[in-house]
Amino acid sequence: QAQLVESGGGLVQAGGSLSLSCAAPGRTFSNYAMGWFRQARGKEREFVAALRTSWHTYYEDSVKGRFTISRGNDRNTWYLQMDTLKPEDTAVYYCASGRPILSSIRDPNMYDYWGQGTQVTVSS
Repeated sequence: QAQLVESGGGLVQAGGSLSLSCAAPGRTFSNYAMGWFRQARGKEREFVAALRTSWHTYYEDSVKGRFTISRGNDRNTWYLQMDTLKPEDTAVYYCASGRPILSSIRDPNMYDYWGQGTQVTVSS
């Protein structure tokens, strides 16, 4: 059962932009990392980006410079701004929250709460 609520996603042409958001209704995530993962068809779920504080952010190499993770002022909402999208970014995107140690921040098994997933499709 999804514990986080995602919105955004959709279909966009290569080079375009999309924005995803994730909310945690009824929860307070103090001292939690907030992350985004994605899973393309036939592939394993992979790390995209994470945020531990407003200034500690982490990105998968292929999205650096194109994607930006941020947190809302209420600390229970976070976002993924995706620019210069490529067809290889096509996947189901999931938001997650947990308390991974720094060395495991890219490991989806270290996250406790997940969204339901939202499809992002980038056409060439």
